[in-house]
Amino acid sequence: MEAKKIEELTDAKRGSWAVSGVLAVVVLTVLVLSGRNVGAPVAWVQTAAASFRQGSNDLPMVHRRAAHYDRLYGGLLVDGFNEESCHSRYQSAAYRRNPGRRPSPYLVSKLRRHEALQRRCGPGTAAYSAALEQLRSGRSAASPAECAYVISISYRGIGNRILAAASAFLYAVLTGRALLVDPGNEMDDLFCEPFPNTTWLLPPAGFPLPDYANFSVGTAASYGNMVRNKVIIRGDGDGDDAPTTAAQPLPAFAYVHLNYDATVEDNSFFCGGDQRLLRRIQWLVMRTDSYIVPGLFLVPEFREELAALFPERDAVFHHLGRYLFHPNNHVWGLVTRYYDTYLASARQRVGIQVRVFGGMPDSPELLEQITSCTRKEGLLPQVLAAGEPISPASRAKSKAVLVTSLKSWYYEELKSMYWEHATATGEVVSVHQPSHEEYQRSGAASHDRKAWAEIYLLSLTDVLVTSGRSTFGYVAQGLAGVRPWVLYKPANSSAAVPDPPCGRDVSMEPCFHKPPGHDCRLKQWADPSKDVPYIQHCDDAIWGLKLVGQNT
Repeated sequence: MEAKKIEELTDAKRGSWAVSGVLAVVVLTVLVLSGRNVGAPVAWVQTAAASFRQGSNDLPMVHRRAAHYDRLYGGLLVDGFNEESCHSRYQSAAYRRNPGRRPSPYLVSKLRRHEALQRRCGPGTAAYSAALEQLRSGRSAASPAECAYVISISYRGIGNRILAAASAFLYAVLTGRALLVDPGNEMDDLFCEPFPNTTWLLPPAGFPLPDYANFSVGTAASYGNMVRNKVIIRGDGDGDDAPTTAAQPLPAFAYVHLNYDATVEDNSFFCGGDQRLLRRIQWLVMRTDSYIVPGLFLVPEFREELAALFPERDAVFHHLGRYLFHPNNHVWGLVTRYYDTYLASARQRVGIQVRVFGGMPDSPELLEQITSCTRKEGLLPQVLAAGEPISPASRAKSKAVLVTSLKSWYYEELKSMYWEHATATGEVVSVHQPSHEEYQRSGAASHDRKAWAEIYLLSLTDVLVTSGRSTFGYVAQGLAGVRPWVLYKPANSSAAVPDPPCGRDVSMEPCFHKPPGHDCRLKQWADPSKDVPYIQHCDDAIWGLKLVGQNT
């Protein structure tokens, strides 16, 4: 099927999932043949061949068990949104064979309370207007303000932006702040609003800090610099005392720099005493390019609340991601058209995320690593050499492989391998790649839409193989609720294929790539993983930290 026909497939609502499997296939076929144009944008680059549709007895679980899916993810989502404004919010669960973990009752109740806070404090309210006036004054209120805020700066790739916004949201929930997301870098063009009857986007018009998106490690208003320059004085007790200000009121805002280049003073954000002071500052602007959630678990005064919210420590982003990040209708159209055409009929869907940079040459060693991993772990079948006896092909064992990469070479090689050779098991393997942009162009609308759609498609697969240290893969595995097989990076940048080529990750949680290494009490370097049993170093980045299950 040509890419243009795929783009023209209908965006019709899937409210009638209960229709028979045969009727669903007939309707889809009619729509494809009719080439009905529903005003879809320019065709999504398509390099895969259409997979064969199975008979009604072999329709995928998502169609046969439509009546049983939980569209609210166990209460994680709230009913009442206008479904036409965001199709993915209530339709996405029907596409997931893995229903995922159930949120704790306490998390569900906390989310409902936070939604009420967002409505009470969000843009357009009297409380928000009063908070803006206080910000313009340059000083924090003398008494606790009615509403406090944290602004998440949006920059770098789509995976980084998602992990940063999720981290800022959890911090907002823990500290009773409203979350506002910088609308720049396409954040206002990729996602549906997560909170009912309000917005999470910071209105740029009239905001008193016009350059906030350009704040960096050298910004004088950063919390780390205010500590370093004695604008804020640390207590002299056990190292975890609340700092005090030097002969002046608290500032109206503080910039929290938690980027890869954060200093020791910046990372004092993860100390309990510093958090007690930060609670008194009404506006916080946060920049991070990583998933800082494991760092929040290091703050003593957050641990009890976090334990109640997330009894399963390895499912934090799984819940945050499914709650916050819903593709808007345009991106959801890309997801569903591709899924219905190429993935839905397969008995198993295998996602392979290949992280390469535009200037890197095609690597036969990386291809061998991918094939070695998928064969060794039983994810894809071995192919037969010429002359070997061939088992009858079995469509009951069909597998659809979704490859996401900036390059097309890895997809082409895998597709050719399973086209030119029969499989030892008789399984039918089809290989697909939605797009190949060649170079990352973060901030370009079309590029980011495709990237977000491909992350979401990966999250709809049954098993995942991901590239180490990739935020793109981290987001997909968290939304999917699966532990991926991670392709290990060769030691010392060697071209040799690592042995083993991959390993099952201990957790579906993302890795915090630049965690603090400073003991707040002893005021010296320390390994945070030594003190918290459910935090350990990441397999794909040994200096990083990640949350794991209690019994890991």
